[in-house]
Amino acid sequence: MATPTGLPRVKIAFENGALGSVLPSPDGVLGILCTGAIVASKFALLTPYIIKSFAELETTYGITVANNPNIVKIFSDFYAEAEEGTEVWLMAFANTVTLAQMVDSTIAANGKALVLAANGRLRGLIVARTPAGGYTPVVTAGIDSDVAAAVLAAQTLAEWAATTLMAPLFVMIEGRAYTGVPANLTDQGTLTKNRVGILIGDTVISSDNACMGLLAGRIASIPVQRNIGRVKDGALATLTAYLKDKTVEQADPGSVHDKGYITLRNFVGRTGYFFSDDHLCTLPTDDYHTLTARRTVDKAYRIAYDTLLNELLDEIPVNDDGTIAATKAKSIETKVENAIINSMTVNGELGNNPGDQNDTGVSCYIDHTQNLVSTNQLNVVVKVKPFGYAKYIDVKLGFKTLTS
Repeated sequence: MATPTGLPRVKIAFENGALGSVLPSPDGVLGILCTGAIVASKFALLTPYIIKSFAELETTYGITVANNPNIVKIFSDFYAEAEEGTEVWLMAFANTVTLAQMVDSTIAANGKALVLAANGRLRGLIVARTPAGGYTPVVTAGIDSDVAAAVLAAQTLAEWAATTLMAPLFVMIEGRAYTGVPANLTDQGTLTKNRVGILIGDTVISSDNACMGLLAGRIASIPVQRNIGRVKDGALATLTAYLKDKTVEQADPGSVHDKGYITLRNFVGRTGYFFSDDHLCTLPTDDYHTLTARRTVDKAYRIAYDTLLNELLDEIPVNDDGTIAATKAKSIETKVENAIINSMTVNGELGNNPGDQNDTGVSCYIDHTQNLVSTNQLNVVVKVKPFGYAKYIDVKLGFKTLTS
């Protein structure tokens, strides 16, 4: 250390790192797959781009209403909901590419390429399509048959991301070409695609599209445990909302919701429009039948994986019979629990009881009777506690009298 010179003085240096803080998890980082058009020397198809502001579309990539109206609308809606600076990934496709092809995991250059390019950062994909003029959809069960095909392909892609990349994600698909008749829709609650959801409804009358930008922006701006339809978060950033050729007020969003789709709705006495709920295309009995459950457990998955990765191929002390030493098992359990507590519980993302200081909302358990020497396999059980949601509120109201 050099000998100080100059006037005598007191110097205090700020230390950093004592709190063990880390950068916030990118829980709202999404990828958008949609139809687009080439902008010479600025914007190409089948190419991953990172966007962080609406203005960047034109200033950096030359994207305007004239050459890419659907991309402009998606991102205008997105940044009306999410803050400027919010990271979102974009990949555009020719207008001949279907929704199902965009998320087909067997086509390496399509959505799979965007997932790989993001290197695990994406928490979800938003998928929309605008075909060329004159396109006639093959309508099956009240909607473009391409949507049903996309649901199957999207589930496969999302499962691949979870099991191969260890980077789970969900997929939201545009409910294209809705005919306006809820009774014709397939009940998505009969499927088993618990990483996929479908949105019906747009801000433009008689549109064959859906307001995927608003959906993406709302998801990106809220924590993982929050329902996209939460009334306290305020109305969506639009003054208009339609289900095909009818305003939401004149349409039947309740029946669309009952068929397992996400849609738009309004409330008497409240200005504006809200998302109905956060259904995914799976059975109501599925633990992960809502986007809130999916995002919550996926975040816990990522944290547990990152924590346990440090234990891979590490030396683990064992008892004489080959079972894991209790102290080591407890040490690993504590590491996993603390990691989830510090990243989720402290942020209010798990449904722990605030009146019970011992309720952290997470538990990790390792069976001490596992014979690690003979199997080389360590089985770990991690459970996180979800929130309850007041989706139905019933009130008994009457007059209070002296005899009541």
